[in-house]
Amino acid sequence: MESRNDRPPPIPFADSARSTVGIEWEVAIVDRLTGELAPVGDRVLGVLAERADDPVAARITAELLRNTVELVTGVHERVADAVADLEQQLGLVRRIIDQLGEYEVICAGSHPFGRWFQQAVTDKPRYHKLIERTQWWGRNMMIWGIHVHVGIEDRDKALPIMDGLMRYIPHLQALSASSPYWAGVETGYASNRALMFQQLPTAGLPYPLPDWEAYERHVDDLMRTGIIEEQTEVRWDIRPSARWGTVEVRVCDGVSTSAEIASIAALVQCLVEWMSTRLDEGETLPVLQPWYIRENKWRAARYGMDAEAIIDIAGTQRPVADDIAELVTVLEPFSRRLGCAEELQGVRTMLEHGASYQRQLRAAAEADDDLTAVVRHLARELREGVAGQQ
Repeated sequence: MESRNDRPPPIPFADSARSTVGIEWEVAIVDRLTGELAPVGDRVLGVLAERADDPVAARITAELLRNTVELVTGVHERVADAVADLEQQLGLVRRIIDQLGEYEVICAGSHPFGRWFQQAVTDKPRYHKLIERTQWWGRNMMIWGIHVHVGIEDRDKALPIMDGLMRYIPHLQALSASSPYWAGVETGYASNRALMFQQLPTAGLPYPLPDWEAYERHVDDLMRTGIIEEQTEVRWDIRPSARWGTVEVRVCDGVSTSAEIASIAALVQCLVEWMSTRLDEGETLPVLQPWYIRENKWRAARYGMDAEAIIDIAGTQRPVADDIAELVTVLEPFSRRLGCAEELQGVRTMLEHGASYQRQLRAAAEADDDLTAVVRHLARELREGVAGQQ
């Protein structure tokens, strides 16, 4: 195999305080009466632009489709503070859409019955370029997710921690799974979003890379060949975010309550701190074979909380829900260190109440498969939380 000897352009990794946390939450705007997606995100952002001095308004941004806005926190030490940041932003968005008309906000990995050809793309060059390149697959990206950033104080830890986190993709995907429907069809998948998003050319599972220079070379290869223009277009399920000095977990579907976001963010923050501590102690983090990681992702997308996860290199299999419960116990000392013990325990509550995809399917069954009832259910959860969970 031919090799390259030239040094790729360096990618600086920003200074970041260890295990600090930031969260991104994509939310959809729907018509309150019909449940259809409503392309008014640009109008919301237009109102926000008039509040240039408001730090809360400044953190709300556009996304690919005009039916969506993204809530982005600042950097926080505690998950509770990051979630409070999101709730402030969500409250502001609600006040604006109430003024604009009969609209509501929901969050799930997919809309129960929205269709791609009815959606308007945000008027930005990067989005038009994405759609021009990816065509039908790109237009079908009617998907919403949450992204959790955790600060890494040493660049050389970023890729080992990323690789270690791959073992927990089925755990995170099962907990957050919330896209059982696609364009009005019950897909049979807990997370149809997971399989849809990986159709984009730089999305999906990351490649095994031995060190930071290998990551720089990978990004340089993509830029040399015109696949991307800059590194943030590498849209892996878990990726190093050099601009912020973080590892960014992007595998999760959007979830419909702030309590669930808090629990998932606490799980991610504790996992990263646990792995960072093990690296400090000279341990090599265990990494599964790529084919096991890929199979785990598919199983969690298909079966959600009922998935059997492959948990070690020997191929041992275990119900993912059981492994999640044990993982919470392992991480409890780290949650106390990070001030997110209550939020981490919320993972157990999620196991008890079921993931969003399960609750959506129940809502549909109770309404004789009327999917507008699922939209109402999602809107109610976002306003009120899951009964017994808040």
